[in-house]
Amino acid sequence: MKLRFYISLFITLCTLSVAAQKAELSVAVSKNKLGLNQRLRIEYSINKQGADNFKAPDFTGFDVIQGPSQSVSQSWINGKVSFSQSYSYILKPKRRGELIIQPASIKINGSTIDSKMMKIIVTEPIATPDNPNDPDYIAEQNIHLVAEISKSRPYVGEGIYVEYRLYVSENVSVYDTSVTEAPQYNGFWNQEIKINGFPVKMGKYNGENYRYIVLQKALLIPTKTGRLTIDPMKMDIVIGVPTGRADFFGNVITKNIKKDFSSVKKVVQPKSLPLEGKPENFTGAVGQFNFEVSLSKDILKANESSQIKVAVNGRGNLKLFELPAVKTPKELETYQPERKESVRITSNGLSGSFSDTYTVVPQYKGKYKLPDISFSYFDPKTEQYNTINTDDLYVDVLEGKELITTTENTAVQQKNVVSSGKSFRYIQTKTELEIKDDSDFYQSNLFYILLILPLLFIPLAILIGKNNEKRRSDVVGLRLRKAEKLAKKYLSEAQKQLGKKEAFYEALERALHNYLKAKLGVETADISKENITLILEKRAISDATIKQFIDVLKASDFARYTPVTDTEMKQEYERAKKVIVELDKQL
Repeated sequence: MKLRFYISLFITLCTLSVAAQKAELSVAVSKNKLGLNQRLRIEYSINKQGADNFKAPDFTGFDVIQGPSQSVSQSWINGKVSFSQSYSYILKPKRRGELIIQPASIKINGSTIDSKMMKIIVTEPIATPDNPNDPDYIAEQNIHLVAEISKSRPYVGEGIYVEYRLYVSENVSVYDTSVTEAPQYNGFWNQEIKINGFPVKMGKYNGENYRYIVLQKALLIPTKTGRLTIDPMKMDIVIGVPTGRADFFGNVITKNIKKDFSSVKKVVQPKSLPLEGKPENFTGAVGQFNFEVSLSKDILKANESSQIKVAVNGRGNLKLFELPAVKTPKELETYQPERKESVRITSNGLSGSFSDTYTVVPQYKGKYKLPDISFSYFDPKTEQYNTINTDDLYVDVLEGKELITTTENTAVQQKNVVSSGKSFRYIQTKTELEIKDDSDFYQSNLFYILLILPLLFIPLAILIGKNNEKRRSDVVGLRLRKAEKLAKKYLSEAQKQLGKKEAFYEALERALHNYLKAKLGVETADISKENITLILEKRAISDATIKQFIDVLKASDFARYTPVTDTEMKQEYERAKKVIVELDKQL
């Protein structure tokens, strides 16, 4: 008796749960875009029991190849009951263009519910092979390896993402995958984002429903402007495809094939950071940041230590710029800072914080001021530079040695004027005039010297002419001198910017590109490291010289985002000068 009661209660609860759902007639199509010679499947579903009198639309512009096929399903999972009654059709378009499928309707509890309209785009007939059941053709139509980037025109230093997805239709099965060639990210600082497992998701590709998994995801930060390419990912995939035949029991027979797939090459064109409003203390920080300078102790004794912490936190290219340095009075002994980082890479980019901690030890009693520090960054969302200024900090040393200061008596003392041959004299009151020498220039010693002097220049001119002729006949030396002059011409702007890191390396890279453009007649779009190597190899340039040229370009890219000294910049200038001279000799 009790068992019947519980069964009745269970059925009642299930019925009430289904009845509590809001009735809805949904519609789904297998593809929104298809060729004139293709077919699509459309399915209408009602999520509540008791519906009847389903009325399909006229399907204007389509031929109904099959349908309606009706099915009913009901499930109970974790206390939740779901119900679905569906009606499906197979349609073939009659003409090209934009076709509209009008709403269907169904009646439930005396009221009529309508579905949504569907828009279908029909294109020219799709080319198909002689054998549509060819396994290779089926695999190509049902599996797609796709690379998707979050932004194609970021700023230099702005993080973007590339995600590699494998789309698989429900018509085939994937049994095994292996990456045969990983993508390359030349021109980017990159970091792979860890993916926990490979959960299967539902999505659309070219308007059709697909299952897909995310194979790989990476954070990319462009380090220079220009046309940067992301090379394809290549994979081998073992696929089970239907053969079009069935076994004795009516089950579809599948065939396993191994096929290689490749994603499409992606192009990213980073933009230069604007020059307008660029602060002088900008060191390449791009993102959204907070900046803080703090002091662990501001009251202490001589020889006690205190820590000055300079910290940045937020989201952006946290690993690609330097923190501003702390300037302290000479009476405070300051040690090299200790760097601490807490940066994590997530699906939203680089976020976290990093800091420099300086240890200072005062030597004398007194109150010392630590000047304010400013930090600037570029926000790509607002496309503006922001500067954060901190307040002055003070260290009060209560005990310790007194700082000895010397004072000088600056009072003006009157002294008697001492007359000498090299100083001012008193005003003379008497004159001592002498007769002026009015000798004639003609036939004077100077006259004869100037007369003979041109004759002495004749052998000197002959000597200079012979020397010039000898220099012109020295072909190797002449080419070397021309090459050195040409290198100085192209590198003149970079030489002016020595000591200014970012401006120097921009001018250096521009000089190398301008030299290639002028010497080889290539366009700016063709100047990439790969194209440069191919062009120079065609000109029979030695491998060592090509490697030196590429190394200088790579060093310029890297040095913009790393601290360098003036000595290193001078060395890089000499390397660039040497490689241009060597190139010009061989060209």
